[in-house]
Amino acid sequence: MKCLVTGGSGFLGSHVADELTRIGHAVTIFDKKLSKWKNVKQKMIVGNLLNYGLLERAIKGKDIILHFAGMSDLGESLYKPIKTIEHNILGTAYILEFCKKYSVKRFIHASTIYVNSDQGGFYRSSKKAAEDYVQEYQKRYGLSYTILRFGSLYGTRSQKVNGVRKIVDYALKNKEVSYDGTAKTIREYIHVKDAAKATATILSKKYKNQHIIITGRKKIKLPYFLHTLSNILKIKKKIKFKNKKMVGHYTLSPYTYKPNRGKKFTIKNEINFKIGLKDLIKEIKK
Repeated sequence: MKCLVTGGSGFLGSHVADELTRIGHAVTIFDKKLSKWKNVKQKMIVGNLLNYGLLERAIKGKDIILHFAGMSDLGESLYKPIKTIEHNILGTAYILEFCKKYSVKRFIHASTIYVNSDQGGFYRSSKKAAEDYVQEYQKRYGLSYTILRFGSLYGTRSQKVNGVRKIVDYALKNKEVSYDGTAKTIREYIHVKDAAKATATILSKKYKNQHIIITGRKKIKLPYFLHTLSNILKIKKKIKFKNKKMVGHYTLSPYTYKPNRGKKFTIKNEINFKIGLKDLIKEIKK
């Protein structure tokens, strides 16, 4: 099938593009920067997600759109809500509109386990809103989708803002293993190549119109991760937990979201519906 991978020059997107190429799909990458890892069999379109004309031309004629572009740094999105909205909500909505226009067979949307968390800041909010739009396009226009909620990714090609990458970079530079948060922190780490293989598998029909969680199978406590890193790098200094408040990040579980159902306000001496209806009719007649 003809696949377009938005954000295909990035950490996860580039691995997804490679896996799709490996199993025989025709892959085009759409990203604001040229991919360092582009396969000779892959096509490349350099363009911003908000360049809607170029984006439309990239989508036309494709069978599957795999959407990995947008604001992915939770920390950055905490301080850039408007930019987060533009890329993660508005950009996604335009892609959905073009998918509808050109009868794309499936829209694969990269989301996050943070959508069910009370953490994640504007990043979570944007991903949750985008998921709602994806589902609504399916209801109204029959656009098939699969929503992928990724957990904590690590591995080759990761950016410096990646959680595991930051810890490893610091350890290599300072010969010391340190973590800003608490020793109670737990993650379900998944290697990016495993996540990419899972993404390619999900093109199967049985995953159509499904929400799929992609995380590691094991819960990994941060002390275990840091001790393992110390042993690999042969660092003998004591591991440091700085116990800072990790703004926007969960500690034990991402599944903490509770919907705010609202409290109903009771109006005393409410206007009688029949009287209100008569007033409306009277105004319209005038």
